[in-house]
Amino acid sequence: MNALNMLHTPAVYPSLLEQSEARGFTMPSDSKVGSMLRTLVASKPNGIFLELGTGMGLSLAWMLDGMDSNSKMISLDSDMELVDLAKQNFFGENRLELLCVDGEGWLSGYKGPNFDLIFADSWTGKDSLLDSTLNLLNVGGFYVIDDMVEQPNWPEGHGEKAKTLIGDLESKRGLKITNMDWSTGVIIAVKVDEYGK
Repeated sequence: MNALNMLHTPAVYPSLLEQSEARGFTMPSDSKVGSMLRTLVASKPNGIFLELGTGMGLSLAWMLDGMDSNSKMISLDSDMELVDLAKQNFFGENRLELLCVDGEGWLSGYKGPNFDLIFADSWTGKDSLLDSTLNLLNVGGFYVIDDMVEQPNWPEGHGEKAKTLIGDLESKRGLKITNMDWSTGVIIAVKVDEYGK
């Protein structure tokens, strides 16, 4: 991270990086992706946002930094230890709802308002329940995924899943997609019409 980026880094971010390294967390979110997410979130005042895969809270820190005071973030993970850690790091953040849940079950049962941005940082919302996830996006909302360019820490089979996912997204009606060979490999999709119509 260069000096310029450090000047604009969320206050909690350096501590989260230290905690990630101490715990041997092998797939932390890239700061470039975080900065991009902050910018996208800032374009949606009074927005409601969803993160699938809280992890160590690195991307979450950037998104919260971009949100206005009337916006809301829901972030979920199935790992109780990570959710508890995030609750400690973001204690007192009343714009944030942190949930320890099974992502597939939560997405299938969600009945609340649609989202202005969904950051799918787990395979739930990418490989599984992609259509259900995109149905929860407002028209004009962003669907963002990373880890689309092969990384040394990818588990076996991840590359084929990524190729399949890219093909699926490119075939969807109602989406405008940019696939960027940048950072860890980022895809941004915007819903331009009711999904699937």
